[in-house]
Amino acid sequence: MFKVIIGVLAVTVVMLIVLAGVDAMSTDIVEGNTGNSYVLEGEASIEATISGEVVRPGTYLLEEGAKLSDLIQSAGGVSGNADSRAYDVSFVLEGKMSFYIAPLFDTSDVCATEPIAKVNINTASKGELDEGVSAFSSSVAQAIVDYRNGNGPFSRIEELKDVKGIGTATFEKCKDFVVLRD
Repeated sequence: MFKVIIGVLAVTVVMLIVLAGVDAMSTDIVEGNTGNSYVLEGEASIEATISGEVVRPGTYLLEEGAKLSDLIQSAGGVSGNADSRAYDVSFVLEGKMSFYIAPLFDTSDVCATEPIAKVNINTASKGELDEGVSAFSSSVAQAIVDYRNGNGPFSRIEELKDVKGIGTATFEKCKDFVVLRD
């Protein structure tokens, strides 16, 4: 009986050591320390945040001059539900930027077979914006067209926050319903 108790204790101690090692490895992955994205001391760096349809949303430190593709790679890549029309991987990052990778299908509907109906903010008319995105009023739709005419095409959907009448709340309501290209 004594030998059985000693055996069980030995197995328990070994299992605790193994599980502690696995936990340490998973913490590195969750925090983004995969070895794919690092900045050497003394080099210029930028901080960028990514959310939405990526494997590991979060804030990452990247080399200056990095592109959105580098940020996506640091975040473990996009999910299978990412809408590639809503972001531009060649976009050059600047300090303290945030990016949202929009879904192609409705994430609240597990059985969704049809993509979310979206409006191209770079080509849509005032009427298409107003009708296609419930978060846009007629005046906001006109402000988007005016902003686009004055500043050129949108290069990321977060630029909508620069349009008069679109704040954080409106952006949160519309971000899944707009794209940058068809």
